[in-house]
Amino acid sequence: MNINYAHSPEDIKNYSTSDLRDQFLVKKVFGAGEINLTYTYNDRMIVGGVMPTDKSLEIVLDKDLGVDYFLQRRELGIINLGGDGAIEIDGTKEDMTKHDGYYIGKGTKHVVFSSSNANDPAKFYVVSTPAHKTYPNKKLLFKNALAKKMGDQEHMNKRTIYKYVDASQMDTCQLQMGYTVLEPGSGWNTMPAHTHARRMETYLYCEFATPDTRVFHIVGKPNETKHIVMRNEQAVINPSWSIHCGVGTTSYSFIWAMCGENQTYDDMDIIPMEDLN
Repeated sequence: MNINYAHSPEDIKNYSTSDLRDQFLVKKVFGAGEINLTYTYNDRMIVGGVMPTDKSLEIVLDKDLGVDYFLQRRELGIINLGGDGAIEIDGTKEDMTKHDGYYIGKGTKHVVFSSSNANDPAKFYVVSTPAHKTYPNKKLLFKNALAKKMGDQEHMNKRTIYKYVDASQMDTCQLQMGYTVLEPGSGWNTMPAHTHARRMETYLYCEFATPDTRVFHIVGKPNETKHIVMRNEQAVINPSWSIHCGVGTTSYSFIWAMCGENQTYDDMDIIPMEDLN
């Protein structure tokens, strides 16, 4: 498990491009037969990918987290971006097709990931946050996700936001999680941009329209922005004080996940365009 430290907005003023990438970019999320995780000190979120092939995989972080088992004091969100697979939750198996999700509550002792076909493996994107209470496990079918149309073609931000882990339909301690799909011809994932000081956020950029698609993810204070160039299936960590938006060379999708002290989705501060620098 890689470690990502927390940073002051004053720190990144002097960061080079490589410094910025080293501190905020998760370069590798999925690897065949691998578990790749990053622990960020920003609200102590863990993000990563589990990609089983011919063998099942289980996240074991007892020594790293000072617990007896991974979810002793945590909750977990999952979205599958690959082929058909399954998760086994304390002995109960649940099938997971592409874009299906799952919420697993604090106190679950074993979560085992598997793929139905090693040649077309599942790609489980996982996000875990600290938890103080146990809420029920819940399968989150893509077809049942709350779909919200946003933006328009004129502003190049026409998209659909699919809410999976959302306070309006289920209880969690901190975690919010969803999946956004941009329409062909749209590039901005949000504009005007915003911040939300009461929670941090991570993005996993994925499903790029072409192999040479790139997304320019914007970070920093609104009056002093920087960017990180993202490739397919890379993630980025956004502190709560930072602006977070991005624009792609073609259309793409992304999985967003948030945690902090406020679960109100619309609790954000819109940044006027004239304030951006």
